Amino acid sequence: MTPPAASSAPGKAAAPAPVRGRRRLMRQTDLVERVLAYDPGADEAVLNKAYVYAMNAHGKQFRASGDPYFAHPLEVAAILTDLKLDVPTIATALLHDTIEDTLVTYEDVREKFGDEIAGLVDGVTKLSQLEVFSERTKQAENFRKLMLAITSDIRVLLVKLADRLHNMRTLGYIEKPEKRRRIAQETVDIYAPLAGRIGMQNMREELEDLAFAELDPEARNSIVTHFARLDMVGGDRVGRIADQIKRRLAEQGLEAWVYGRGKRPFSIWRKLQTKKLSFEQLSDIFAFRVIVSSTADCYRALGLIHTSWQMVPERFKDFISTPKPNGYRSIHTTVIGPEKQRVEIQIRTQEMHDIAERGVAAHWRYREHVPQDGVGEDSVTYGWLRDMVDLLEKGDSAEEVLENSRLAMYQDQVFCFTPKGSLISLPKGATPIDFAYAVHTDLGNSAVGAKINGNHVALHTPLKNGDQVEIISTPEATPSPMWEQFVVTGRARAEIRRFLRHAQRDEHVGFGRKILEKTFADEDRELTEKAMEEVARKLRLPKADDVYADVGRGALRGIEVLQAVFPELKRTGKVAKAAVPGAVKPISIRGLTEGISYTLGQCCHPLPGDRIVGIRAPGEGLVIHTIDCAELDKVQNMDDWLDVGWGRGASDMGLSVARILVRMKNEPGSLAQVMTAIAANGGNIFNMKVTSRNPIYFEFVVDIEVRDVAHLQNILGALRVSDAVESVDRVREADASTSAA
Repeated sequence: MTPPAASSAPGKAAAPAPVRGRRRLMRQTDLVERVLAYDPGADEAVLNKAYVYAMNAHGKQFRASGDPYFAHPLEVAAILTDLKLDVPTIATALLHDTIEDTLVTYEDVREKFGDEIAGLVDGVTKLSQLEVFSERTKQAENFRKLMLAITSDIRVLLVKLADRLHNMRTLGYIEKPEKRRRIAQETVDIYAPLAGRIGMQNMREELEDLAFAELDPEARNSIVTHFARLDMVGGDRVGRIADQIKRRLAEQGLEAWVYGRGKRPFSIWRKLQTKKLSFEQLSDIFAFRVIVSSTADCYRALGLIHTSWQMVPERFKDFISTPKPNGYRSIHTTVIGPEKQRVEIQIRTQEMHDIAERGVAAHWRYREHVPQDGVGEDSVTYGWLRDMVDLLEKGDSAEEVLENSRLAMYQDQVFCFTPKGSLISLPKGATPIDFAYAVHTDLGNSAVGAKINGNHVALHTPLKNGDQVEIISTPEATPSPMWEQFVVTGRARAEIRRFLRHAQRDEHVGFGRKILEKTFADEDRELTEKAMEEVARKLRLPKADDVYADVGRGALRGIEVLQAVFPELKRTGKVAKAAVPGAVKPISIRGLTEGISYTLGQCCHPLPGDRIVGIRAPGEGLVIHTIDCAELDKVQNMDDWLDVGWGRGASDMGLSVARILVRMKNEPGSLAQVMTAIAANGGNIFNMKVTSRNPIYFEFVVDIEVRDVAHLQNILGALRVSDAVESVDRVREADASTSAA
């Protein structure tokens, strides 16, 4: 097999401007020949039928480029032939838009092509008929369906990725800039990491680079320009270095293919950002592949390279003995190589190279879809996918599945061991709590402590490669809400949230039952389960406990339930609704079950979770302050104090405004980082005002809508770890200098 030609350009050097106009479609015979080239026994009849059927179904539809719409599924099929996929997958590529964009139905496809191809096509089809309230919800629901489909057949994902790749290659034809940016951002957030997670690194890099060209064209063009200038100075440097490496190995009797290429602009930009380097400081922008015949030769080649050129410390990784979670195997090392150029060298066999280039598509077991036995190499490769199945089966919301999947897809890993020697792979930054949930949900829920390499450590301690982790647990223990602030795996976060939701629901049910018992007793009526089941039916709730829970968290009032059971009370007016003017959240007041008129103090901005006190204010009713508010010092008469507390479920009843003071570096992009961190953690900016500015930093106060104190702490934590932020604190008093305009 001939190795790829050497190249010194960083991928495609520039994103070419699209040229409108029709291009010649790949002929039917051309597509069949591409498949037969790697699969001589392929069923030509199925390919021919799918080609003609899809072309007729799309008819006179056209793309924004001016090409016939059928050009798109045909290009998707061509991408998949490069990956040497089977006939059903190629047929699916040709048909993948027929159900969504034409009059063809699922039943039509199944009748013409059978259950296998129809199932694949349906798995790729978007939920275009889904009624949604936001673009994020639509994206999350589409992602949920995609994950459900690929857990039963990984080929769905391969078609979806090829579909996205061709759409990104033709992104420039879309006229609306905001739509192009949305598609590019979705590609970076979801599809590129998915490609990487199943080992399709080339596709991941191209998707990232195409999105980079749309999201930050100036940065990309700058890198391309720098790279071109470096290439002009060095001439055919890549080819010369590759020849010298190959010659050195051959001198020792080791035959190898050696070729090099420049890294893509996005890969270079990411390294510049993460390592805080300038382009001139970045020396390993060329990657060389050394392909040998056996695993033993990989280590022999490594020894020859290290004895020929000086190794760069801390740049050696052995992914053969410890493969990446996506199945990638190779040895990575960096040396001060020929021409005194610092170069990265990757050593692998041809089989390893095929998997590195084509990921799961190159693995013979991809035809068996997702392994269920839980053993062997694939149990690691597909472990993240099985975690997603668990989340889907447990009924998490689509948004949570999307969030947890994003956490699962990014690849920086640490490898740790249980006391019995089992290997647990976790994302970089994972903690003992992440480790515990990776072993078993019950272990995570009951964890109270941890030992790393025999030493007691805090549960938020980051794990390192090679750590042996022992989790200390007790049956009486329960997860702490604080854990959610430092765990990094989607599984741990989802399980913590699920446990806390169930625990909170049990509290709501118990509290709601007490409220209803008192409400019914006050009217000399009996509270029965049969009556509650009838109320649940009227309100379209699954069961009586849901009525109690809604009452307990304040979504439903006890009087309303009473009147639903005894409508005559409402007609006679015997029971009157208590007015709750100005109430935003339920506040429980000692000895009372109904709310009273109140306002939240604008001096201290109390949030659910704060300790609070009510103060009677003339003309204002009851004003709620935090227990440490300075305004309390001004209250002369202690009779004006009321001991109050937040009602059950206060944080679920809407958003409250919190005020924070941020000191930020006075650098380009800093403000964007702060805004992004707030938005990424679910905060909504309500108001902001710059209070101080100088050449080094500036300060501003910002009012953020949050659910409760825990939500605010999540946002503060995210800001404190941001490189752009010097300090951030909650503002608990109002004065002229910190009032947001």
